[in-house]
Amino acid sequence: MDFNMKKLASDAGIFFTRAVQFTEEKFGQAEKTELDAHFENLLARADSTKNWTERILRQTEVLLQPNPSARVEEFLYEKLDRKVPSRVTNGELLAQYMAEAASELGPTTPYGKTLIKVAEAEKRLGAAERDFIHTASINFLTPLRNFLEGDWKTISKERRLLQNRRLDLDACKARLKKAKAAEAKATCEGDTVPDFQETRPRNYILSASASALWNDEVDKAEQELRVAQTEFDRQAEVTRLLLEGISSTHVNHLRCLHEFVESQTTYYAQCYRHMLDLQKQLGSSQGAIFPGTFVGTTEPASPPLSSSSPTTAAATMPVGPSVAGLAPPGEAALRLEEVSPPASGTRKARVLYDYEAADSSELALLADELITVYSLPGMDPDWLIGERGNKKGKVPVTYLELLS
Repeated sequence: MDFNMKKLASDAGIFFTRAVQFTEEKFGQAEKTELDAHFENLLARADSTKNWTERILRQTEVLLQPNPSARVEEFLYEKLDRKVPSRVTNGELLAQYMAEAASELGPTTPYGKTLIKVAEAEKRLGAAERDFIHTASINFLTPLRNFLEGDWKTISKERRLLQNRRLDLDACKARLKKAKAAEAKATCEGDTVPDFQETRPRNYILSASASALWNDEVDKAEQELRVAQTEFDRQAEVTRLLLEGISSTHVNHLRCLHEFVESQTTYYAQCYRHMLDLQKQLGSSQGAIFPGTFVGTTEPASPPLSSSSPTTAAATMPVGPSVAGLAPPGEAALRLEEVSPPASGTRKARVLYDYEAADSSELALLADELITVYSLPGMDPDWLIGERGNKKGKVPVTYLELLS
């Protein structure tokens, strides 16, 4: 194998010079060229962006895939440049188990029918989760990874090169300083006129020769310093431009963050809609199986979500009154006054948020007030009869939190 010994020796010498300069700087035995405050701020902002991008990326991966073994498997497939195999979501797996249980326990029984309905809802939830993971991975995780594996690697490479250029520059400054000090000393010794009767003329000749040699060394050191300064300035400008590009990275990540929030909002809106449909189905089934008992026991975990998107708002707002459930409004008001609460089945409920009655058959509600509610046979499961003192009327189930 043909080795370029000259280049190898030169590289080894440069590496040794940088190592000596770096060590002397650490021990305070050598001066160090400091970067300006603006450049230092750019470096600090770039490091902060890189560190927080890594943390956000890792935690988002945990959110989308809580199973660490599955994350490791996906990471290995990506490194091997192979397609990640399709994986069943937890909701889809639960739907499969429920469907198999219904098939074995009897799909025509009340329990089997309910299992089938819940299985269908869980399957839809699993499909929505799969779409959300896919969308979030493309619109949010991929840009973050591209920054860390692309732009940041380029910035890191140029920063290391700038560090080497700075060490070369400081080494040249130290070499020039030593050469000037030696030249000055040799000059002082050579300026003394020799006494040929008391001193040796040879010492004078050697001093003059040494002064000339150090003068040449100073010229050489100054030339090397100018070259090192030029290379350092050029590399500092390249690195500064890359660091200023972090602002564009922030803008790109901001857009990706908006897309992530939008996909997450869509996902939770779909989940809410699927569960609300399931609640209606189960409420109807419960009223048919257990007539005369209380229905609509499912309570909302939080107030409906609000969204600026019309499609999302339609999916996240509570369902308003669409079916009277008892009779036409004029007759319902009379009949409600004649209705007596059942001997058993009345419960206390706390109102979650204000509700304005649409007609005389409904009861207006105020947030945080307590009312008595009960259900009647054949009544729409989305509605209950509410009583407050002498007032009585229909109230929507989604506005209530059942207490007892």
